[in-house]
Amino acid sequence: MNVFVTGGAGYIGSVCVEELLNAGHRVTVFDDLSEGHRSAVDRRAVFIQGYLGNRESIGNAVKEAAPEAIIHYAASALVGESMTSPGKYFQNNVANGLNLLEAAIAGGVRKLVFSSTCATYGPPERVPMTEDLPQRPINPYGESKLMFERILQWYHQVHGLEFVA
Repeated sequence: MNVFVTGGAGYIGSVCVEELLNAGHRVTVFDDLSEGHRSAVDRRAVFIQGYLGNRESIGNAVKEAAPEAIIHYAASALVGESMTSPGKYFQNNVANGLNLLEAAIAGGVRKLVFSSTCATYGPPERVPMTEDLPQRPINPYGESKLMFERILQWYHQVHGLEFVA
C-alpha cells in the first residue's frame, strides 16, 4: 500500500514509518520539522518538507504522492502549552488538519488514520478507560483533537472518507 504520513519525522510517526516500510509499504513523509527531526525519517521513505498550514503545499504533496491512505500524526501536543497558547492548538490541530482533509478528498484518498488522544475524555469516570466513556476535554489540546474527530465524522458522511481515530 502507498501511505502518506504527516508528522513522520516525530517520535511516534518515525517509528510508524519504519514499521510500514518493513512491512513492504511505500511511504511518503510530510513534516515541517518544527517538532520532528529529518534524521529520524527512514531513508527508504520519500520525504517532503512542508507545512500543513499551506494549502497549496499539502495539496501538491498529496497529489504527487497519490497515496491510498493517510496516517495523520502532525499536531501540537503539549497540554500545558495549550492552556497558555490555545490559538496555536486550534490552528494547527483543527484548521491545518482541514487543509489535509481537503487535499485528501481532492487527491482521491478515502482512508485516514488519525492519531487522537485520551485527553478528549478529560478526567476518567472509571479506570481502565474505554472508548464508550463521554468525551469532555478540559484543555485546548484535548478539545482540538475532539473537534477534529467530529470533523472526520462529517467528512465520512459527506465524502465517504473512512477513518479511525
